Amino acid sequence: MRLSGRPPETHDSAGACAWGPACRNAAATVVRIGRREHRARRPGTTRVGGTAAHSGFELLGHYSATKFAVRAITQAAAKELAPHRITVNAYCPGIVGTDMWELIDEQMGARTGAAKGETLKRYVESIPLGRVQTPDDVAAFVSYLAGPDSDYMTGQAALIDGGVVMV
Repeated sequence: MRLSGRPPETHDSAGACAWGPACRNAAATVVRIGRREHRARRPGTTRVGGTAAHSGFELLGHYSATKFAVRAITQAAAKELAPHRITVNAYCPGIVGTDMWELIDEQMGARTGAAKGETLKRYVESIPLGRVQTPDDVAAFVSYLAGPDSDYMTGQAALIDGGVVMV
């Protein structure tokens, strides 16, 4: 996928790890959905945004920018595909207890001088529901988006983060 009329290899590397795959994945999803449109009851697509798609985070500016971009792609695709009865939504999880957060804790601790586990602990203290999210929490919401109960939902970037970001 081209951005600003330039081939992907000429883009700055900041955010390339999230932005490039997000664009390629969005384009591939639209092609797959278009091919199966006539076989499915109501096709739809979802993508991952994250709380950073709704609020920029210190020391994570480039990451936040890529997640805001996922929201824009989601909204644009929802408008373009609505006439074909294809829904497009994003889910925005918060702090999910995975290896990714162990790495974030380690790398942010190295920048701030925090001991291992302290960065994660500080972020968890900001969650109104008081706990780290589980992969099952995320899977349950994605199942909703994939099911018939979400037929009238499109263009949304839904936060499922335990209340970290409230809009």
